[in-house]
Amino acid sequence: MEERVTIAIHGGVADVRLARADKMNALDPAMFAGINAAIDRLRGEAGVRCVVLSGEGRAFCAGLDMQSMADGGSGNDLSARSHGIANAAQHVAWGWRELAAPVIAAIHGVAMGGGFQILSGADIRIAHPATRMSIRETYWGLVPDMAGYALWRTTARDDVLRELTYTAREFSAEDALGFGLVTRLADDPHAEAMALAREIAGRNPQAVQAAKRLFNLSAHADDATVLRAESEEQVRLMRSPNQVEAVRAAMEKRPPVFVD
Repeated sequence: MEERVTIAIHGGVADVRLARADKMNALDPAMFAGINAAIDRLRGEAGVRCVVLSGEGRAFCAGLDMQSMADGGSGNDLSARSHGIANAAQHVAWGWRELAAPVIAAIHGVAMGGGFQILSGADIRIAHPATRMSIRETYWGLVPDMAGYALWRTTARDDVLRELTYTAREFSAEDALGFGLVTRLADDPHAEAMALAREIAGRNPQAVQAAKRLFNLSAHADDATVLRAESEEQVRLMRSPNQVEAVRAAMEKRPPVFVD
């Protein structure tokens, strides 16, 4: 994993970086494997309350490494459901949505094709204004197949997504903000993302994780299921040790001390 992805954990925040800077973090078989290994590690890592995902060097992720694809493909069996409901290629984007902790993507340079689908798996997306983006797959005669369709349906309008996908045209971070595909712009996306991650890590981790589960559920469930899930999550939280600590800390005007 370390050849393609690095992870540094401090204060409940996991700083995850795609680390193939010489190739603009393009996706080759080793990068697919490295991202999936990173997600698997974070899933089992105790004490992680928020994740920041970024790319080293000049770009977040330039998409598929076309030379690598020409030499033999991604190394992923697209028919196999090797990672729960997803295949290995889909999991590099969908897996961030399945993590218990919120994920913040810090985006700069370019985010094309598969790279754009990966950032779409984050809960929150902060981009440098000069970032160039594209849903690129139809340029190569393909369709987005790394969980994009499942992830985008809670973000931009359907007609906007269709236009961007059918044309494969490049769009700016400012365009993406207007479309709803990024959360906000920042001159230093990584610093902004880390600051936000530390703020989130300061909240009751059980409450934040429950909130993420509810958002994930509401993307596809019927109203009755969502309403019942709200109640069930709240019942589990009420009068739990961390919830009591949140109230006491607020009343005593001090930072809370939560237990993971």
